[in-house]
Amino acid sequence: MSHIGSTVIDNIIYYRGKIVGGIYDDRFLVKPVNSAIQLMPDAIYELPYEGAKEMLLVDDVENREFLRKLFEEMYDELPMSKKKK
Repeated sequence: MSHIGSTVIDNIIYYRGKIVGGIYDDRFLVKPVNSAIQLMPDAIYELPYEGAKEMLLVDDVENREFLRKLFEEMYDELPMSKKKK
């Protein structure tokens, strides 16, 4: 767990080596790529922490099939994660 200002980042969520989003103050937020916007057209945009870019709030966190589809659809639009030196 890390802290950015007063925000707690519980987990960064990876799918097949790419960052799709994270858990921020008990909220599951994903990057607002086109496929995520299309799958969640009514999703609320929220800031994960002050100074960050807006992300999409995922409400349907208990629906494993929806999350699998969301991650698979997002995958091609996400950059590869940078390797740490």
